[in-house]
Amino acid sequence: MTVQVGEKVADFSLPNQAGELVRLSDYKGKYIVLYFYPKDMTPGCTTEACDFRDAHESFEDLDAVIIGISPDPVASHQKFIDKHDLPFMLLADEEKQVAEQFGVWKLKKNFGREYYGIERSTFIIDKEGVLQKEFRKVKVKGHVEEALSFIREQLQ
Repeated sequence: MTVQVGEKVADFSLPNQAGELVRLSDYKGKYIVLYFYPKDMTPGCTTEACDFRDAHESFEDLDAVIIGISPDPVASHQKFIDKHDLPFMLLADEEKQVAEQFGVWKLKKNFGREYYGIERSTFIIDKEGVLQKEFRKVKVKGHVEEALSFIREQLQ
């Protein structure tokens, strides 16, 4: 069963780009912008990561942490971070357990081919660990500003 808006998100742990185990609960007391993306170094994912990078300070000012998740391995995440100077963590969900917890591991169709992959999605979790907003089937252009605006509205 996937997590629903208004529900507490079950804790999970995944390795980050340095191979260190990171728990969702490590960030209790902060807003968490959890974004799922299909693959390191691909055009749309690079644009999205760089948009989050460019808005990183604005999120920090709102006491929000950005965490990216994809099925790529730890080493791939480290290369992606190094190449694009990303100031936030990327978690390796190689077994797709967290992607399934959030319902983003989906059957996709592209040019007549069917395959499983990540549906680009972002989840905003409040300081108490409750899912406040989900953005599914994200279009990259303008998305980071949408996420930032949502958190700003929560703080008013």
